[in-house]
Amino acid sequence: MFMINLIGILLIALIIWWFWLFKSKEVSALDHGIVIEVADGTYQPSRIKLRAGKPTELQFLRTDPSPCSATLLIPDLEITVDLPTDQKTSIFLPDLAKGEYPFHCQMQMYKGTLLVE
Repeated sequence: MFMINLIGILLIALIIWWFWLFKSKEVSALDHGIVIEVADGTYQPSRIKLRAGKPTELQFLRTDPSPCSATLLIPDLEITVDLPTDQKTSIFLPDLAKGEYPFHCQMQMYKGTLLVE
């Protein structure tokens, strides 16, 4: 009985860490383009540094066949893009002010952040 409770507590801690506390490392797109892969329920990389006041092109490559991964939304910029499977899709971002801009799928299961500096 003790082991079952311990395993349950560990699973709850893992879920809390994965969904609310985990932050993937940041990748810079300041000097060169970047390809963001949509695969296995995630965006990789999911935290992307951009330069403020400079238009930027991001490319998304969707290899995940899940219907949830088919649409990308950047709500703060009012951007919605369909991502075809196994094709790169370019997204052109305007000059952005400093701040964080979250992006996600339509169900908010796949999540990422644009960090504008």
